[in-house]
Amino acid sequence: MAGSTTAERGERQQESSGPPPARRLRVRRLRTIIILAVALVLLSAGTVWLLYGSQWLRVDSVSVSGTRVLTPEQVREAADVPVGSPLVSVDTDAIEARLLRKLPRIDSVDVARAWPDVIGLKVTERTPVLLVQKGGNFVEVDDEGVRFATVSEAPKGVPALELTLSRPDSRAASLRRFGEGRLVREAVRVAGDIPAAVAHVTRSVKVRSYDDISLELGGGRTVAWGSSEKGAAKARTLAALMKATPDARHFDVSVPTAPASAGS
Repeated sequence: MAGSTTAERGERQQESSGPPPARRLRVRRLRTIIILAVALVLLSAGTVWLLYGSQWLRVDSVSVSGTRVLTPEQVREAADVPVGSPLVSVDTDAIEARLLRKLPRIDSVDVARAWPDVIGLKVTERTPVLLVQKGGNFVEVDDEGVRFATVSEAPKGVPALELTLSRPDSRAASLRRFGEGRLVREAVRVAGDIPAAVAHVTRSVKVRSYDDISLELGGGRTVAWGSSEKGAAKARTLAALMKATPDARHFDVSVPTAPASAGS
């Protein structure tokens, strides 16, 4: 009996000689956490070096797309992209701001990183809808009334804008009330509403006052448009009127519900 008791005590002592199971589990968890932390630090350091220190992810070239009048070289020069810098560190907002400031012809630009080593510039240029003659040159005006470029030759298919009045006192009164910028925007609205079949033969848009805008077409034909209001209705009426009276020389759609044509 005594021998049996002594043996049992020895087995219990051997079982209790190692650390408790809960303690062993905590040790394993701590070891795992340390290993993961070290791996994370090494991974982070490697990533930082790859992005900023390596030669693989640095700007090597600048691609340009979407240009029509501007050249890719002009866009690259104005963008002033820091070639050779880490791609991740390039300030794309600053590049966009420089392009819009230096090249007013650009309406919008998308600056994007193309990994591993390219900056892409996707340009959208402004499109002229009217021309303002200035000396021997022409100022291009877009569909927002922005005067964005001066060219020596008039682009084909773009009508001229004429701010003129038969009575100087009326012109002065109109300019005082609306301002030249407002009158230009009204002319732009009219130019945007001209039906496609008429737009390509429109030579000029004449503004005598806010509600006295007319079109001069090829062949000496004219259109009394009135104000820029109800432009869509006037466009439909003009297209129908010109189709019904193809030999007419003068068309009046200032009141689209009561159009008129004359001359032959």
